[in-house]
Amino acid sequence: MPEDTKAEENGEERPPEPTDDLVTTSHTITIKRRKLAYTAQTGRIVLRKEVSTDGKFDGHLPKAEVFLTAYTLDDAEPGSRPVTFAFNGGPGSASVWLHMGLLGPRRVVSGDVDSPEPPPYRLADNPETLLAHSDLVFIDPVSTGYSRAATGEKAKDYLGFTPDIESVGEIIRLWTSRNGRWLSPKYLAGESYGTLRAAALANHLQERHGLYLNGVMLISSVLDMGTIRFAEGNDKPYPLYVPTYAAIAHYHGRHGERPLDDVLADAEEFASRELPWALERGARLSPEERAEAVQTLASLTGLEESYVDRVNLRIEHIRFFTELLRDQGLTTGRMDGRFTTWEPDGGREQMSDDASISRIIGAYSAGFNHYVRDELEYVNDLPYELLAMDVVRNWSYSEFEGRSVSAVDALSSAMRANPHLKVHVALGYYDGATPYYAAESVLAHLVIPEELRENVESAYYPAGHMMYVHEPSRVQQSKDLGEFVVNSSNR
Repeated sequence: MPEDTKAEENGEERPPEPTDDLVTTSHTITIKRRKLAYTAQTGRIVLRKEVSTDGKFDGHLPKAEVFLTAYTLDDAEPGSRPVTFAFNGGPGSASVWLHMGLLGPRRVVSGDVDSPEPPPYRLADNPETLLAHSDLVFIDPVSTGYSRAATGEKAKDYLGFTPDIESVGEIIRLWTSRNGRWLSPKYLAGESYGTLRAAALANHLQERHGLYLNGVMLISSVLDMGTIRFAEGNDKPYPLYVPTYAAIAHYHGRHGERPLDDVLADAEEFASRELPWALERGARLSPEERAEAVQTLASLTGLEESYVDRVNLRIEHIRFFTELLRDQGLTTGRMDGRFTTWEPDGGREQMSDDASISRIIGAYSAGFNHYVRDELEYVNDLPYELLAMDVVRNWSYSEFEGRSVSAVDALSSAMRANPHLKVHVALGYYDGATPYYAAESVLAHLVIPEELRENVESAYYPAGHMMYVHEPSRVQQSKDLGEFVVNSSNR
């Protein structure tokens, strides 16, 4: 029996149904001496679900309130104007990073490795915004940002692979229908776990709603979690991380004057041939073969041969970030290996802080909390959850019990059914969370005909997971994404 019916029978007062609380504001931005007028819509929309009990329809009941921010160019023709739905990953991350770091019309000034922005922080116009080429809708999945389960509903019902895909997909369908955008070129842009979500969504939207996309933008891509999860019996990640280790070692001076491209070429060769073979051989590896593999791996990663030998040629990523600069009392960042911080305990096996997050999260938190109230005029007393750790701890992958969490088959299926679907992949050389070589390996295993492989393009940046923290990369990436939308919109 529905909760509201129970309440009525018990003489209790039903809580009022939630309603959309969108706020509309008008803005302008100057891009290449051209002033663009645009409208922002910010707030929470009610996510409803058709509910039946014992075959009897109970209604279209509110289940969650999902926060989004949409930007639409004024006086544009909706049918020809592209629209991009964007979200970050985690799972448990709000969309603030892509919103205020790369794609939106206003951006957070966070600084970079050598010039971090001090408090109280500041905002700036983003003349490289993707709004120049596409309308934008930033979505915060349930329990991130201001998004919450509705009164009486369970947040955990959304904390899993399939319910996440279904709920975000429903928000995309709702926004598309309510704004008359079914004939617009449509895109998804996801970062990190958001790339797994985007790949699965591309297939879900086609199969569930007949909503076909023009393109998917995968920023810091991970489509198969087995390529980045270090677990007993899974040797796959160890070789795939080696080029990233080599890049980070190069950045911190462990390869002298050698060009980065040369170091990466050697690392990729070793990661694709010798190391997988050596790991597979196990005890069958001769002392001479083992010594050669240890020497090469140590040389590429900048670690001591004795350390590489002790860990049996298997360098786990958190251990690497903790070990590389131990002799200097420093650890490197996971999200971006260019960052370093002081390690208070020189004997730790796992770093106590990821500087590539702690050095910038304050700027994003202050910037968005000011922006949403002062400029977008949306007020909500809930805390804006940038990184909701409860979501991370309670996330369910029950659909993948006994196998790797992967959206490779989903994206492959979407591309086969929609041969016009284009995929753009953005990769950072210093990204220790979703290493570029692992992404390359996964893309090579998409189950698509050869003629569709030209629908996939990759772009590389000398930066980390949030490559837009690095200013030259941000400018170039903005240009690359704009060109991707223009070239694939079929308008």
